This record gives sequence, structure tokens and C-alpha cells, in this order.
Amino acid sequence: MLDYQYFICDVFTTEKFGGNQLSVLPDSRGLSDEQMQNIAREFNFSETSFVFPPEEAQHRKIRIYTPTSEVPFAGHPTIGAAFVLAESGDFGTINEPLKVAFEEEAGIVEVDIRYDHNGILCCELEAPSQLAIGDFIPTHMVASSLSLRETDIVTKTHSPQIASVGLPFIFVEVPSLPVLQQAEINMSKFHELLNRGFESYIHVYCQNTGDFDIRARMFAPTDGVPEDPATGSANCALIGLLAYYDNRDTFKKSWRISQGIEMGRPSILQGRTQKENGQVLNTWIGGNSVLISEGILKL
Repeated sequence: MLDYQYFICDVFTTEKFGGNQLSVLPDSRGLSDEQMQNIAREFNFSETSFVFPPEEAQHRKIRIYTPTSEVPFAGHPTIGAAFVLAESGDFGTINEPLKVAFEEEAGIVEVDIRYDHNGILCCELEAPSQLAIGDFIPTHMVASSLSLRETDIVTKTHSPQIASVGLPFIFVEVPSLPVLQQAEINMSKFHELLNRGFESYIHVYCQNTGDFDIRARMFAPTDGVPEDPATGSANCALIGLLAYYDNRDTFKKSWRISQGIEMGRPSILQGRTQKENGQVLNTWIGGNSVLISEGILKL
């Protein structure tokens, strides 16, 4: 029997029992693919991070599992893994901002680790891939999948569309918070989307809501995630998509994003975009995390 240490943290929050839950195994050497999948299913969080020694001279290798499958990249598992390793002292004493690099299936993910103005550890990742724009999705199919009317979908900036910075999502804009709060997956209509070959992740959002630039929700019911409290990879792609459609050729912008309110797990994500000469060069997403518990898995 082997013992594996794990940590549980809440990501994209400064409050315990908010944000997005994550389990991190800081030393996963010796675990098989099957064991990692079983562990992720046992924790049953939206994702679990498994940390390994690097293979390409970076700081660490990270593999990320949902309860049903491995994913090439995800935001809160990367942010949370960086937080846990930093809190555990794996990167030494952090007196000044530190940049680390993780090997993930989607590519190298760089993470800046620093203490914010409140003295709380904060991690910000740079997306492993530049923004990739995908297909448009029929508006009526997306609306019915979300139990909404076709007229509830905003198409002024973009119609429902796939975009990715390492993991693809369907992005759907709605006009207001009440409509966002009404969204609910209709599984039979959702399977019609899947049968057409479209992505299994739907990220729904509205813009300029009070203190936030974006309020969002993300659904991935076939991945064992009926709704996600905070989705770094999706919001990173979303702000890249919005920058892409912005008429300005060159600018930098910061974004304050809220997710998880409807689930009772409020999350705050801080995003940044950079666009030059009409091209979205980079997207970043970051936030705080809170350590909840640690323990030992007996395998």
C-alpha cells in the first residue's frame, strides 16, 4: 500500500467554501491513468490536479482529470496547483514575484506567483495557446440546450461560437442577469448539439453587470460537471474572443469576472488581454486561493 498526500483548496476566492474546489496531489509519481481517473471520480470535484516531475526542463508536469476524463488544460487546476506548491514551500520563500512553468498536454503554461496588495498569495496564468476561433453554432440549438428562447441570445458582438486558448468552449452571450440565471441544461437538446459534433462545454455570460465586466456560468454535464463554479480556461478564451471582436486594433484591457453565484460558490477571476495590430497576442487569468484541508490517500 502506498500513501499519496493531497491538498484541497478553493480557487478564485479569498473566502473558504467559495470559489471552485480542487484536489491537488503534489507528488503523483507511480500513479497509473486508471488510478488518476478513479481518484478524480472519488473526489468528484470538477477537476483534480496530479503533479509530476518535469520532462521538458520546466518546473513541474501537471495532468488534469475531470470525474470522467483527462483534459489538456484547465485554469483553476493550474492556478490551484501553483498555489498549493507555493504554500507547501516547493518553490522556496516567495519574497518577490515568481514565474513558474508547468508542462500540460496543451503546452507550456506559465504562472506568475506573488502576494497581492492585501498580502494574500495570488497566481496568474498565461494561456498555453493563442486564441483559436472556431465554428458558429446555430442559435436556436444553443438556446434550446440552455432552456432559453432564441430571442434571449445576444448576437450583436458574436453569434454562439467556439473559441479556445487550450480547451474549446461554446460561448453564448445573453442580455441580462435574469436571463443568465434562468439558464438550465436541457439534456435532450444538449445531446443534439453533441450529435452534431459540437463541443460539450457551454459558457454563458452577460456583460457590464455592476462591479463586474462579465458574469458567467459554465455547463459540462457529460463531463460529470453539471455546472462549474469558476472556469479559468473558459474565461481566458472569452476575454480573448471579446478582444478579437473589439474594433480597436491595439489595446490592453483588464477584466473582472464573476462566476458561481448561482451555485452558492461565488468566484472572482481577474483577466487581462493584449491586442496589437488587430491580433490578440496574449490572454491571462488569475486570482486568489484558499487552503481547506490536506490528507493521505491509501492506495
